[in-house]
This record gives sequence, structure tokens and C-alpha cells, in this order.
Amino acid sequence: MKKTDALQGSLDLLVMKVLSRHSSVHGYAIMSRIEEISGEVLRVEEGSIYPALHRMEEAGLVKATWITKDNGRRARVYELTALGRTQLESEEARWKAVTGAVQRVLKLA
Repeated sequence: MKKTDALQGSLDLLVMKVLSRHSSVHGYAIMSRIEEISGEVLRVEEGSIYPALHRMEEAGLVKATWITKDNGRRARVYELTALGRTQLESEEARWKAVTGAVQRVLKLA
């Protein structure tokens, strides 16, 4: 299985989880953190992360702000909104239920 296949349907959940632990993070840092925490099993491509962040921003789950870094370059950073925190709780519960059900099938099938 390709690394990106494992992300199918879970990218928003992973992004929200990273943002719940780290505020004001840019897209590349979110991608890197997911890869690092997963032991390089999960890899997010730029072509996936930015559309996901824009979609989540439009849905009110994340808030984006432009900042100027020490080197003078501008960067867009993201943080989780209150609605995003509520959605994260819901998505985590759903994910745990689904993965638990899959585990039961794998054990008994």
C-alpha cells in the first residue's frame, strides 16, 4: 500500500489533531508533523494538505492568518476554531468506532 493510501478519509482528522496540540502552524509544518508522529508511515503531499486546509477554513473548522516571519517572508498559519474542536471530538469518536469494528472483523473473519 502506498503511504498516501493510508490517509484516505482521515486527513482532516489528522490535521485537526495536530492543530489541537500546536497553534499557529503553517501547512508544511502540519505535513511534517503528521509524517514524524506516524513514524513516516503517513505522508501528506502539498497537493492534498492545502486544498484540505482551504476546505476546512471555508467550513469554519480552522482559521488562517498571514504572519511575517523573522526572515521577512510571509507565511499563512492555521489554528483550530471552537467549531473545529467540536468536530475533532466527533471525528475522533467516529474513527475509534470504525477502527474498533475493523479490528473485530480482522480477528474473527
